[in-house]
Amino acid sequence: MRFNKLSVKDKTVFDKYMALGCHELSPYAFENIYIWKGLFDIEWLILKGSLCVFFRDKFGCFLYLSPLTEKINPGIVRGVFKILDKFNKNKEISRIENVEAKDKVFYEKLGFVCRVKSSDYVCERQSLENLKGNRFKSKRAGFNYFVKRYKFEYLPFSSKYKDECLKLYDAWKGERKSQNKDLIYQGMLEDSYTCLENVLGAYKDLGLVGRVVRILPEMSLVESNLEPLKSASLAGFTFGFKLNSDTFCVLYEVTNLAIKGLAQFIFREFCSELKGYRYINIMDDSGLENLKKVKLSYHPERLVPAYIVTR
Repeated sequence: MRFNKLSVKDKTVFDKYMALGCHELSPYAFENIYIWKGLFDIEWLILKGSLCVFFRDKFGCFLYLSPLTEKINPGIVRGVFKILDKFNKNKEISRIENVEAKDKVFYEKLGFVCRVKSSDYVCERQSLENLKGNRFKSKRAGFNYFVKRYKFEYLPFSSKYKDECLKLYDAWKGERKSQNKDLIYQGMLEDSYTCLENVLGAYKDLGLVGRVVRILPEMSLVESNLEPLKSASLAGFTFGFKLNSDTFCVLYEVTNLAIKGLAQFIFREFCSELKGYRYINIMDDSGLENLKKVKLSYHPERLVPAYIVTR
């Protein structure tokens, strides 16, 4: 049994196994596995013809998602738990995370317990582009305010913006921390910074799609102090990836919180570019009420549950 330490070069192998099924959950993409390298030891192996992805840290080991195969069978699952039990002194923490709803009955018939971990929010792309009707009134107003108030550039991401993106995230993180003292939330902000470093470091190899917004000094005012900008400044960025033929997943969106309407602008503009997709997956809310409120404000068409499978 040969374990492989995750490398960006493994993307071709992962894409091949991901393509064996149509997945709606955001973890079922190499891009959304690789970014966790800074927080977990990630290894994978082929077990009985299935690709299995193991995450390990000081607390133990778990399978990040259901084995990737054409048809899962009990032998594969038994093999997975046998491996997990070797790593985990406490076998109760051996588990498979991010199991899709279509596989829930299979695991339950084997005697496993399936409980909801989280749900991805999936929106209809065209509605996010058009922002029509009363339910999108505030989003439309924010977008219009920004385009009328600011002189800006909306550009493809390139590596020359890497340091500016990290600097912007650091400032955004500091402001979010000052507004929310919850220690779990603050820890998640730090983890997300580590993941962002991985994203930016391997951006080209991962095949991500990214955009940045730069605010130009001409005719632009930053609302926090109403002082004219002296030079162009990177004020927002967003990144995402193809999840399946119908769905694009937005992995990151960070903006200068002092610039009213920028978040609405960059999200709408990004969605309007993705005309080849019917849906936009905006990922889960990490169990945070404030994030849940924001995601619901975009009126998702459906929520796609992810399950944790345990004995």
